[in-house]
Amino acid sequence: MGRPKARLEVSDEQRDRLLAVVRRTTSTQSHVLRARIVLECEKGIDNQDVAKALGTTGQTVGKWRRRFIAEGFEGLFDAPRLGSPRSVSDEIVAATIRKTLDESPKKATHWSTRMMAKERGISPSSVSRIWRAFGLKPHRMDSFSLSGDPFFVEKVRDVVGLYMRPPDNALVLCVDEKSQIQALDRAQPMLPIRPTVNVRQTDRYIRHGTTTLFAALDVATGRVIGKCFRKHRAKEFIAFLTEIDRNVPDHLDLHLILDNYATHKIPDVKRWLLRNPRFQLHFTPTKSSWLNLVESFFSLLSRRKPKRGVHRSTLALEKDIRQFLDVHNDDPVPYQWTKTADQILRSLQRYCDDVAGK
Repeated sequence: MGRPKARLEVSDEQRDRLLAVVRRTTSTQSHVLRARIVLECEKGIDNQDVAKALGTTGQTVGKWRRRFIAEGFEGLFDAPRLGSPRSVSDEIVAATIRKTLDESPKKATHWSTRMMAKERGISPSSVSRIWRAFGLKPHRMDSFSLSGDPFFVEKVRDVVGLYMRPPDNALVLCVDEKSQIQALDRAQPMLPIRPTVNVRQTDRYIRHGTTTLFAALDVATGRVIGKCFRKHRAKEFIAFLTEIDRNVPDHLDLHLILDNYATHKIPDVKRWLLRNPRFQLHFTPTKSSWLNLVESFFSLLSRRKPKRGVHRSTLALEKDIRQFLDVHNDDPVPYQWTKTADQILRSLQRYCDDVAGK
């Protein structure tokens, strides 16, 4: 008859937790099986019958039955495994971090995992794990450029204020020109994408001229007014301002955010603006193109068209750009500026302190 089995009792709270394990899609199969074993055993069914119903063995059913009776719900989970002891001490980790931050190798400008491993007497994989844990990437280098504009703070507050609180009955447009867009024909045909093989193109190309795209991005809607010109002089800039004037309803004022390019400020442009008083220009600080949201649109255009495009004439390139503008404007996405002027200025203050060595 065998030994008598200890009575298995499940409280309402335990039953809810067991059912949750069974129903949860992220539960592992082993945990689901253990929870179902307990739920079936609660009904008073023999271990062998439970094993047959769940497709397992009687020994497995008996094991998890005993574990649940002895330890409750927590007994259904495996105890954490310690694994092998650490081979790199906290002192070695700290010394590696200090050396990475404060020193440079004698034969290079920055550390590699192998050079640091040789210096510290540990493996390259250990150095790599330490760097990943502390977010260190000595092989990477970002760039920055601090503006020397004497009116930097005022211009930042002006531009950011337009983004975050645009005036009533007005349209805020980010305006700039993307010059020297090249019409390139590849010397050999591109090879299409294949399973496990990327698109391939030759690095040799044939030039067929350049064009310049003048663009005005509507921050509120994401729509873009654009027109291509072969040159980017004041004459073309005035022609583009006329294009903006023609495309925007007369009752709206126009606030244009643009950079300090010389053609934006010459007397001919100033005279045109006097004849069109609804236009108001707001200049970004010098070396601060990141404040002009139309640069994001230019980046999108470059990635999706000229970078891989094949154009055998400037006309073909301009036609492709116009088609891109039409498709973009059919489903525009509004641009939302989230960082306040104070947050930007605080970030730049930290950069200045780093440069000054404070």
